[in-house]
Amino acid sequence: MKMQEIREMAKKLGVRSFGKSKVELIREIQRAEGNFPCFGTAQGYCDQLDCCFRSLCLNSGKSTKKAKAKTTS
Repeated sequence: MKMQEIREMAKKLGVRSFGKSKVELIREIQRAEGNFPCFGTAQGYCDQLDCCFRSLCLNSGKSTKKAKAKTTS
């Protein structure tokens, strides 16, 4: 998901996006939607089934692990 799409979501929810990173903004949106602000912390499992960032979060964790593995080898 692109940052512009995330900013548009934030605006609709009344969340200010200026000066926030993608992760910070997603977590603010999660709070506004009534979910836990946990984006990027899942380790292969997420019980927040109604969160619109769930699949992005789970996929970002995989890419982060791959990136870490490449830098350590």
